[in-house]
Amino acid sequence: GHFCACSPHHAQSQHLISRSVNVLPSFGFLFDIDGVLVRGKTPIPSAKTAFQKLVNSQGQFLVPVVFVTNAGNCLRQKKADQLSHLLGISQNQVMMSHSPLRMFKRYHEKCVLVSGQGPLLDIAQDLGFCQPITIETLREKHPLLDVVDHERRPNVLVSIYFSVVLFGEPVRWETNLQLIIDVLLTSGYPGNPYHHENYPHIPVLACNMDLMWVAEAQSPRFGHGTFMVCLENIYKKITGKDLKYEALMGKPSKVTYQYAEYLIRAQAAERRWKQPIQTLYAVGDNLMTDVYGANLYNRYLEENSRKAAAHCRSVLVCTGVYNPHTEVPLDTRESITEAVFHGHRDFRFDPGLVEPDHIVPDVDAAVDLVFQLENFAPN
Repeated sequence: GHFCACSPHHAQSQHLISRSVNVLPSFGFLFDIDGVLVRGKTPIPSAKTAFQKLVNSQGQFLVPVVFVTNAGNCLRQKKADQLSHLLGISQNQVMMSHSPLRMFKRYHEKCVLVSGQGPLLDIAQDLGFCQPITIETLREKHPLLDVVDHERRPNVLVSIYFSVVLFGEPVRWETNLQLIIDVLLTSGYPGNPYHHENYPHIPVLACNMDLMWVAEAQSPRFGHGTFMVCLENIYKKITGKDLKYEALMGKPSKVTYQYAEYLIRAQAAERRWKQPIQTLYAVGDNLMTDVYGANLYNRYLEENSRKAAAHCRSVLVCTGVYNPHTEVPLDTRESITEAVFHGHRDFRFDPGLVEPDHIVPDVDAAVDLVFQLENFAPN
């Protein structure tokens, strides 16, 4: 506002405001990407206005921000580039479903079988894996295993696999399902006979448990969670035992939010913001991943408040999967409980965990709400 700064009354009121308003952030944002900032390749209009509020005139963020996506079929940099129409984002602010694999160093040195699509070897090597081998390579080494294709001649090469990493849904499911089962039932020596006594099987790490996802089509499409349902059921049918995961990554898993919180703290430290980060605000469009995950992490934080943040708040937007007109009203818990649970086998359904702390129309409203809750007015 242009009003006379020399009047003593004005100077005094400014002083009073600056005492009660927070100029340094004690909170951070975790933004989902699809359904919040973009739909397919199209930016959501409110994202532009939201981001103007989050950066200063030099284009630096005023609060720590991490973009948390369950996508896993590309490198962080590619996802950062996809957001460049909004603002300049460094790849250190982008978290893919597979990002926490950086912390699983004990698997990095050994030979690991990777399943998915996209630049898998680049992704695996970027995460620290020294010897990733794709299903396609395994298939070439052991052509007798994938018998759909009769054209290949066998060559005898023995390699041992120490673990399996599921990055995302593959293209040829029957090949991937067959060969992953082979590796699990032979303790990492595919081509050998099955022996069931080796249980638990070699470690399986999986990224992105989404059963379905929304693209340009009218109804949701199969996600990696659907592929995992197939693998789990085939394994169970053959062995009578449950397929075990060494780790599940991507929302709503705890390890994803722990890693996101670590990235938020690293940003605050880099900017030399002394204020400790107390609250994470997770903004997303999906009750089963974004809201459930944030609420699950909040429960964990409240039970284990040592050095970590104190709270993780869920903010639901209506620009993506969640549609306020078709969803079950949030207060009728019974009807939710009877609804089909689309979460992963290893996550219990808990009606309390799918209730968002806040529902707003879009990401711009989410930023306004959080600034208001935090009484945040940056310089």
